[in-house]
Amino acid sequence: MISATRRIFRLSVKELRSLLADPVLLALIFYVFTVAVVQVATGLKFEVEAAQAAIVDEDHSELSRRITSALLPPLFKTADVIAPAEIDAGMDSGRYVFVVEIPPKFESDALAGKKPSIQINVDATAMALAGNGAVYIQEIVARETASFLRRADGGGVTPVDLVVRSKFNPNLNSMWFTSVMEVINNVAILSIILTGSALIREREHGTIEHLLVMPVRPLEIMLAKIVANGAVIVGASLLSLLLVVRWYLNVPIVGSVPLFLLGSILFMVSVTALGLLLATFARTMPQFGLLSLPVIIILYLLSGSTTPLETMPDWLQWVMSFTPNTHFVSFAQAVLYRGAGVDRVWPELAILAVIGVVILGLCRSRFAKTISAQD
Repeated sequence: MISATRRIFRLSVKELRSLLADPVLLALIFYVFTVAVVQVATGLKFEVEAAQAAIVDEDHSELSRRITSALLPPLFKTADVIAPAEIDAGMDSGRYVFVVEIPPKFESDALAGKKPSIQINVDATAMALAGNGAVYIQEIVARETASFLRRADGGGVTPVDLVVRSKFNPNLNSMWFTSVMEVINNVAILSIILTGSALIREREHGTIEHLLVMPVRPLEIMLAKIVANGAVIVGASLLSLLLVVRWYLNVPIVGSVPLFLLGSILFMVSVTALGLLLATFARTMPQFGLLSLPVIIILYLLSGSTTPLETMPDWLQWVMSFTPNTHFVSFAQAVLYRGAGVDRVWPELAILAVIGVVILGLCRSRFAKTISAQD
């Protein structure tokens, strides 16, 4: 046992030296955990910010003026008051994202209890902006109308007072979500790329034959690659979380960082083994790239980090439950966003451990056959 551990350690040192001698991979690691995280967090936004809106006020009443003045920064720019004939030209040219049409006699019909309608025209080219902005405008119109009617009624109290409190992200800032999820996605991507390319690189350089004449087992070679590359990735992700996400982007991390580190190690074992498994089916680096690309895309898009898992078909949710990314995303969101402890996330940790053991077993079998074929 001691001698096997020593061999794994020495092989891991060899892998680290090989990685440090590759400036392209080092630059890639630095980029994805720094620049890429910042670019995605600051550039990919789902909330409405400084959207250009216009008002077609055919009522010219106090209520319509209140609605117009309620479209305020930072959600909206100061709304332009336009004529009905300017709607099509303004939206076709992209000058206005939202156009609110207030019909004649809107205030008088509202006071009479006739439930008048307001039309909101939306440029749905930017779907997320259009959907969220339309919801904000509906809330503004409903709030201003209700406030106006209460005052006209003599300050009567509405039967229902709806109060919305957003937990864990009170300002609904998308950067809090995208920055952490980008770190998690990059862990999976780099784990597959680094371990797989390490095996392909040795095969292309002919150093795999040197390992075959040494008194080492295929499992030890495999574990050394997992340990070396995994240690680099986990360390880089931890620094990215603390320095880039929490310090530079000022995103609060409310949960336990050591607990997240434990989950990252379990997750790293699964995906690094998956990278080695994919590399055993490829003979060259281009083949490995083409083979790993669809796997990375599927894990990236369907793990719940970009699209909510609940919106997917039931059969797809069931299939994705067998992938480590799905459980790691759920684990990371619970720990980092909601401050969950071990008592809450131990099922996800257990599932990650089981998936890791299964993938390691498959990788060991395939890796041993690949190594034997080189003999």
